Amino acid sequence: MSDEQRHNPVAGFGVTFKAMFKKRLTEQYPEQRKTTALRFHGRHQLNRHPDGLEKCIGCELCAWACPADAIYVEGADNTEEERYSPGERYGRVYQINYARCILCGLCVEACPTRALTMTNEFELADASRESLIYTKEQLLAGLTETMVEAPHAMYPGTDEQDYYRGLVTGAAPGTERQAAVSKGERPADQEVDA
Repeated sequence: MSDEQRHNPVAGFGVTFKAMFKKRLTEQYPEQRKTTALRFHGRHQLNRHPDGLEKCIGCELCAWACPADAIYVEGADNTEEERYSPGERYGRVYQINYARCILCGLCVEACPTRALTMTNEFELADASRESLIYTKEQLLAGLTETMVEAPHAMYPGTDEQDYYRGLVTGAAPGTERQAAVSKGERPADQEVDA
């Protein structure tokens, strides 16, 4: 910068005048939604196997990897009467606090079963802090036609390794959701009578 430019107060307005006549870029956000990039880091999703069992094994590695301490996981043991995942354990409680989450994706990298992925959903604002804590039910992927809601038995003749190799492609014929009487739910035949 020369001495002339330093002492000339009008020269500083050059930047302002150049910006005044540029075309403005205004996004009309709620009316016109912008498409996100393919690898956009948005809201998390807990995935399922093709038969409906959950991929989360409750290992808590995602919670350990989270730099913002936004994830809380409690694992529990599967039983033959109540099976939620193909392995020995499943994530009984799974919570992500979006008031803390920085959407960095380190939890996805830490997950050994690819149970946790990130979607393109970015509208996470809400009116209260309590509603920013997403529970397992809110994060769990929906069921497709080939899936049966857990708890139910594994596909007959398979073990947990077959699930992780992708050999199970749908629910076994005749598989039904087992009645979770221990959680206070009534079996389907009792609901009709009531």
